[in-house]
Amino acid sequence: MEIISNDPIDPTRIYELIGKDTAGSVVFHFAAVKENTENKRTKSIEYRANGDLEQELRTISEEIRKRWEIEDVLIIRRLGLLNIGDIISLVAISSSHREEAFSACSYGVDRLKKMVTVLKKETMV
Repeated sequence: MEIISNDPIDPTRIYELIGKDTAGSVVFHFAAVKENTENKRTKSIEYRANGDLEQELRTISEEIRKRWEIEDVLIIRRLGLLNIGDIISLVAISSSHREEAFSACSYGVDRLKKMVTVLKKETMV
């Protein structure tokens, strides 16, 4: 499942959203706005869609499903103005085995960082 949200990502809801009937492992990665970037202090970051964001997220999910034997994948991408500590994105993978779940999750995180349909504008202090 892929979700694009302008609302804060609630980590307490995430486990309920991913399929896990046959999974022995569920791995989550939350990306958050950090205070320091390249020796500068970040005040906030604004993320905007630039193109078919939904399709790019679907493509990432499909790539994960083709490469690893997983039960489910959940990707959430946040848009809008985010402050220090806000969750930017989530990749969650459920699988029978932890190796598959960790590898697939790591790949998903790497792919999110390379997205071309999201514009990022940082405001520094």
